[in-house]
Amino acid sequence: MRSPLKITFLGTGTSQGIPIIGSTHPVCLSDDPKDKRLRVSIQLHWDDKYYVIDCGPDFRQQMLRVGQKRLDGILLTHEHSDHTAGLDDIRPFFFRQGDVPFYAEQRVFEALHQRFAYIFATENKYPGAPTIAEHTITPNDTFELGGKQIVPIRVMHGELPVLGFRIDDFAYMTDVKSIPQNELEKLRGLDAVVISALRVEPHRTHLNLEEAIELAQQIGAKKTYFTHISHLLGFHEAVSKNLPENIYLAYDNLQLNLQ
Repeated sequence: MRSPLKITFLGTGTSQGIPIIGSTHPVCLSDDPKDKRLRVSIQLHWDDKYYVIDCGPDFRQQMLRVGQKRLDGILLTHEHSDHTAGLDDIRPFFFRQGDVPFYAEQRVFEALHQRFAYIFATENKYPGAPTIAEHTITPNDTFELGGKQIVPIRVMHGELPVLGFRIDDFAYMTDVKSIPQNELEKLRGLDAVVISALRVEPHRTHLNLEEAIELAQQIGAKKTYFTHISHLLGFHEAVSKNLPENIYLAYDNLQLNLQ
Protein backbone atom coordinates (compact mmCIF):
# COMPACT_ATOMS: atom_id res chain seq x y z
CA MET A 1 0.00 0.00 0.00
CA ARG A 2 1.51 3.30 -1.07
CA SER A 3 1.88 6.25 1.26
CA PRO A 4 -0.56 9.18 0.96
CA LEU A 5 0.84 12.16 -0.92
CA LYS A 6 0.36 15.72 0.31
CA ILE A 7 0.96 18.64 -2.07
CA THR A 8 1.31 22.24 -0.91
CA PHE A 9 1.41 25.05 -3.47
CA LEU A 10 4.27 27.26 -2.29
CA GLY A 11 3.81 29.69 -5.16
CA THR A 12 1.50 29.92 -8.17
CA GLY A 13 2.70 33.09 -9.87
CA THR A 14 4.64 33.76 -13.03
CA SER A 15 8.17 35.16 -13.23
CA GLN A 16 7.37 38.56 -11.67
CA GLY A 17 4.89 37.28 -9.10
CA ILE A 18 1.68 39.08 -8.17
CA PRO A 19 1.62 41.92 -7.33
CA ILE A 20 4.26 43.16 -9.73
CA ILE A 21 6.51 45.82 -8.25
CA GLY A 22 5.04 49.27 -8.89
CA SER A 23 2.07 47.99 -10.89
CA THR A 24 -1.31 49.68 -10.72
CA HIS A 25 -3.09 46.86 -12.55
CA PRO A 26 -6.35 46.00 -10.70
CA VAL A 27 -5.26 42.41 -10.04
CA CYS A 28 -2.01 43.65 -8.51
CA LEU A 29 -4.05 45.93 -6.22
CA SER A 30 -6.47 43.19 -5.20
CA ASP A 31 -7.14 42.57 -1.50
CA ASP A 32 -8.00 38.91 -2.15
CA PRO A 33 -5.19 36.72 -0.71
CA LYS A 34 -5.70 34.32 -3.62
CA ASP A 35 -4.58 37.06 -6.01
CA LYS A 36 -1.21 37.34 -4.26
CA ARG A 37 1.14 34.83 -5.87
CA LEU A 38 4.78 34.03 -5.13
CA ARG A 39 6.93 32.46 -7.84
CA VAL A 40 5.84 28.97 -8.83
CA SER A 41 6.83 25.99 -6.65
CA ILE A 42 5.27 23.08 -4.78
CA GLN A 43 6.16 20.99 -1.75
CA LEU A 44 5.68 17.21 -1.81
CA HIS A 45 5.29 15.33 1.47
CA TRP A 46 4.81 11.67 2.27
CA ASP A 47 5.80 9.61 5.29
CA ASP A 48 8.66 11.61 6.81
CA LYS A 49 9.93 12.89 3.45
CA TYR A 50 9.83 16.46 2.14
CA TYR A 51 10.73 17.48 -1.40
CA VAL A 52 10.29 20.73 -3.31
CA ILE A 53 9.93 21.27 -7.05
CA ASP A 54 11.87 24.41 -8.08
CA CYS A 55 13.48 27.01 -5.81
CA GLY A 56 12.79 30.43 -7.24
CA PRO A 57 13.54 33.86 -5.77
CA ASP A 58 10.78 33.45 -3.14
CA PHE A 59 12.21 30.16 -1.81
CA ARG A 60 13.29 31.58 1.56
CA GLN A 61 9.91 33.20 2.17
CA GLN A 62 8.12 30.01 1.13
CA MET A 63 10.18 27.83 3.49
CA LEU A 64 9.51 30.20 6.38
CA ARG A 65 5.81 30.30 5.58
CA VAL A 66 5.40 26.52 5.78
CA GLY A 67 7.81 26.14 8.70
CA GLN A 68 10.18 23.85 6.77
CA LYS A 69 12.86 22.44 9.08
CA ARG A 70 14.35 19.75 6.85
CA LEU A 71 14.43 19.01 3.16
CA ASP A 72 15.16 15.70 1.44
CA GLY A 73 15.77 17.19 -1.99
CA ILE A 74 14.82 19.64 -4.73
CA LEU A 75 13.66 18.75 -8.24
CA LEU A 76 14.20 21.31 -10.97
CA THR A 77 11.99 21.68 -14.03
CA HIS A 78 14.46 23.92 -15.85
CA GLU A 79 17.09 26.60 -15.39
CA HIS A 80 15.15 29.88 -15.66
CA SER A 81 15.64 32.31 -12.79
CA ASP A 82 12.08 32.19 -11.48
CA HIS A 83 12.70 28.47 -10.85
CA THR A 84 16.29 28.52 -9.57
CA ALA A 85 17.23 31.97 -8.20
CA GLY A 86 16.68 30.88 -4.59
CA LEU A 87 19.50 28.36 -4.75
CA ASP A 88 21.67 30.11 -2.16
CA ASP A 89 18.85 29.93 0.39
CA ILE A 90 19.33 26.18 0.81
CA ARG A 91 22.16 27.11 3.22
CA PRO A 92 20.20 26.52 6.46
CA PHE A 93 19.31 23.02 5.26
CA PHE A 94 22.93 22.38 4.24
CA PHE A 95 24.27 23.56 7.61
CA ARG A 96 21.92 21.18 9.45
CA GLN A 97 21.79 18.22 7.07
CA GLY A 98 24.84 18.30 4.82
CA ASP A 99 24.79 18.23 1.02
CA VAL A 100 21.33 18.94 -0.37
CA PRO A 101 20.25 16.54 -3.16
CA PHE A 102 19.18 18.18 -6.43
CA TYR A 103 17.56 16.35 -9.33
CA ALA A 104 17.81 17.99 -12.76
CA GLU A 105 18.90 17.51 -16.35
CA GLN A 106 22.59 17.89 -17.19
CA ARG A 107 21.89 21.09 -19.14
CA VAL A 108 20.30 22.63 -16.05
CA PHE A 109 23.26 21.77 -13.84
CA GLU A 110 25.62 23.29 -16.42
CA ALA A 111 23.65 26.54 -16.29
CA LEU A 112 23.75 26.55 -12.48
CA HIS A 113 27.52 26.00 -12.51
CA GLN A 114 27.87 29.22 -14.49
CA ARG A 115 25.43 31.33 -12.48
CA PHE A 116 26.38 30.01 -9.03
CA ALA A 117 30.06 29.28 -9.61
CA TYR A 118 30.93 29.87 -5.94
CA ILE A 119 28.60 27.02 -4.88
CA PHE A 120 30.20 24.55 -7.28
CA ALA A 121 33.83 25.64 -6.75
CA THR A 122 36.24 22.76 -6.21
CA GLU A 123 39.14 24.87 -4.95
CA ASN A 124 39.21 27.60 -2.29
CA LYS A 125 35.46 27.34 -1.85
CA TYR A 126 33.94 30.02 0.37
CA PRO A 127 33.21 28.31 3.72
CA GLY A 128 29.68 29.72 3.98
CA ALA A 129 28.55 28.38 0.60
CA PRO A 130 26.26 25.35 0.49
CA THR A 131 27.05 22.12 -1.34
CA ILE A 132 24.70 20.36 -3.71
CA ALA A 133 24.58 16.64 -4.39
CA GLU A 134 23.91 16.49 -8.12
CA HIS A 135 21.61 13.75 -9.44
CA THR A 136 21.31 13.96 -13.21
CA ILE A 137 17.97 12.80 -14.59
CA THR A 138 16.61 12.32 -18.11
CA PRO A 139 13.05 12.31 -19.46
CA ASN A 140 13.34 8.64 -20.40
CA ASP A 141 14.31 7.18 -17.04
CA THR A 142 12.25 6.90 -13.88
CA PHE A 143 14.02 7.37 -10.56
CA GLU A 144 13.21 6.77 -6.91
CA LEU A 145 12.72 9.31 -4.15
CA GLY A 146 11.89 8.19 -0.64
CA GLY A 147 10.34 4.95 -1.78
CA LYS A 148 8.22 6.45 -4.58
CA GLN A 149 8.87 6.18 -8.31
CA ILE A 150 9.19 9.51 -10.11
CA VAL A 151 8.35 9.59 -13.82
CA PRO A 152 9.86 12.57 -15.69
CA ILE A 153 7.63 14.13 -18.34
CA ARG A 154 9.16 15.98 -21.27
CA VAL A 155 7.26 19.17 -22.03
CA MET A 156 8.15 22.09 -24.26
CA HIS A 157 8.47 25.66 -22.99
CA GLY A 158 8.40 27.17 -26.46
CA GLU A 159 11.65 25.86 -27.94
CA LEU A 160 13.14 24.93 -24.56
CA PRO A 161 12.72 21.34 -23.33
CA VAL A 162 11.75 21.24 -19.65
CA LEU A 163 10.63 18.53 -17.25
CA GLY A 164 7.41 17.79 -15.45
CA PHE A 165 7.06 14.99 -12.93
CA ARG A 166 4.54 12.25 -12.16
CA ILE A 167 4.40 10.85 -8.61
CA ASP A 168 1.79 8.13 -8.06
CA ASP A 169 -1.38 9.48 -9.69
CA PHE A 170 -0.33 13.13 -9.46
CA ALA A 171 1.57 15.09 -12.11
CA TYR A 172 3.09 18.58 -12.06
CA MET A 173 4.04 20.50 -15.20
CA THR A 174 4.82 24.20 -15.36
CA ASP A 175 5.98 26.54 -18.14
CA VAL A 176 4.17 24.38 -20.69
CA LYS A 177 3.45 25.34 -24.27
CA SER A 178 3.12 21.84 -25.70
CA ILE A 179 3.55 18.18 -24.76
CA PRO A 180 4.69 15.54 -27.26
CA GLN A 181 2.11 12.83 -27.89
CA ASN A 182 4.32 10.05 -26.52
CA GLU A 183 4.70 11.98 -23.25
CA LEU A 184 0.93 12.32 -22.92
CA GLU A 185 0.80 8.55 -22.56
CA LYS A 186 2.63 8.95 -19.23
CA LEU A 187 -0.28 11.05 -17.95
CA ARG A 188 -3.09 8.53 -18.15
CA GLY A 189 -5.17 7.70 -15.08
CA LEU A 190 -4.28 10.74 -12.98
CA ASP A 191 -6.24 11.79 -9.93
CA ALA A 192 -4.82 15.31 -10.20
CA VAL A 193 -2.65 17.24 -12.63
CA VAL A 194 -1.11 20.70 -12.37
CA ILE A 195 -0.37 22.63 -15.56
CA SER A 196 0.44 26.26 -16.28
CA ALA A 197 -2.07 28.81 -17.57
CA LEU A 198 -0.37 32.16 -18.00
CA ARG A 199 -3.03 34.56 -19.24
CA VAL A 200 -6.02 34.98 -21.57
CA GLU A 201 -4.06 36.26 -24.58
CA PRO A 202 -1.87 33.81 -26.56
CA HIS A 203 1.81 33.62 -25.63
CA ARG A 204 4.75 32.30 -27.61
CA THR A 205 6.16 30.01 -24.91
CA HIS A 206 3.29 29.44 -22.46
CA LEU A 207 -0.20 28.00 -22.61
CA ASN A 208 -2.91 30.62 -22.42
CA LEU A 209 -6.17 29.86 -20.62
CA GLU A 210 -7.96 28.40 -23.64
CA GLU A 211 -5.00 26.16 -24.52
CA ALA A 212 -4.62 25.04 -20.90
CA ILE A 213 -8.28 24.02 -20.71
CA GLU A 214 -7.93 22.06 -23.97
CA LEU A 215 -4.83 20.27 -22.67
CA ALA A 216 -6.49 19.52 -19.34
CA GLN A 217 -9.42 17.92 -21.13
CA GLN A 218 -7.04 15.94 -23.33
CA ILE A 219 -5.17 14.60 -20.29
CA GLY A 220 -8.43 13.75 -18.56
CA ALA A 221 -7.33 13.79 -14.93
CA LYS A 222 -10.06 13.69 -12.30
CA LYS A 223 -9.04 17.20 -11.25
CA THR A 224 -6.85 19.83 -12.89
CA TYR A 225 -5.20 22.81 -11.20
CA PHE A 226 -3.71 25.76 -13.09
CA THR A 227 -0.52 27.46 -11.89
CA HIS A 228 2.19 29.86 -13.18
CA ILE A 229 -0.49 32.54 -13.38
CA SER A 230 0.08 36.18 -14.32
CA HIS A 231 -2.01 39.19 -13.39
CA LEU A 232 -3.25 39.22 -16.98
CA LEU A 233 -5.31 36.09 -16.38
CA GLY A 234 -7.65 38.13 -14.17
CA PHE A 235 -9.00 37.97 -10.64
CA HIS A 236 -8.92 34.54 -9.03
CA GLU A 237 -12.59 34.60 -8.06
CA ALA A 238 -13.84 35.82 -11.44
CA VAL A 239 -11.79 33.36 -13.48
CA SER A 240 -12.70 30.44 -11.19
CA LYS A 241 -16.42 30.97 -11.77
CA ASN A 242 -16.03 30.40 -15.51
CA LEU A 243 -13.81 27.29 -15.52
CA PRO A 244 -15.15 23.93 -16.67
CA GLU A 245 -16.11 21.30 -14.09
CA ASN A 246 -13.18 19.81 -12.15
CA ILE A 247 -10.74 22.48 -13.39
CA TYR A 248 -9.51 24.96 -10.78
CA LEU A 249 -7.08 27.82 -10.30
CA ALA A 250 -4.45 26.90 -7.76
CA TYR A 251 -3.44 29.52 -5.21
CA ASP A 252 -0.62 29.94 -2.72
CA ASN A 253 -0.93 27.65 0.33
CA LEU A 254 -3.53 25.40 -1.34
CA GLN A 255 -3.09 21.82 -0.12
CA LEU A 256 -4.07 18.58 -1.85
CA ASN A 257 -4.18 15.21 -0.11
CA LEU A 258 -4.04 12.19 -2.40
CA GLN A 259 -4.26 8.56 -1.35
